[in-house]
Amino acid sequence: MNTIQIKDKQFKVSIKEQEILKEVIRVANEINRDLADKNPLFLSVLNGSFMFTADLMKHITIPCEISFVKLASYQGITSTGVIKEVIGLNEDIAGRTVVIVEDIVDTGITMQRLLETLGTRNPASIHIASLLVKPEKLKVKLDINYVAMEIPNDFIVGYGLDYDGYGRNYPDIYTVID
Repeated sequence: MNTIQIKDKQFKVSIKEQEILKEVIRVANEINRDLADKNPLFLSVLNGSFMFTADLMKHITIPCEISFVKLASYQGITSTGVIKEVIGLNEDIAGRTVVIVEDIVDTGITMQRLLETLGTRNPASIHIASLLVKPEKLKVKLDINYVAMEIPNDFIVGYGLDYDGYGRNYPDIYTVID
């Protein structure tokens, strides 16, 4: 499908699944190389990162663990700027290497909040792996270690990303048509 309709918005395909998977495998290989002796804890940020996390983990070959956290900052197609932790982390991360797996970093405010929260738990190190980054929208300085793709400041759905809860199921990424 080249275009899809979700609620009141129309979207066109912008990144095909094959291209996404190629970049996900590249990121997995970089993590395997860089963290081979670290036994990292992958921390997947739900809901949006579930597809990225699943595909990434299929290609992680080093010893590791995985857990999940849920943060919310979006309503509709815009960030509310208010971040609330919905589901917290139960694992002890003191002394651990943590890899945050995120679907998209746009303003960076949600990621900054998560880094601050995790930092109080004394991890050995925290790495960020993001499927997508919107460099022109970043409002805070972040060290994003693993980036699958940089994209323009457009609203997108698919491959885990949603518009009011819809569209996560599409294997491609679609951009809103203005």
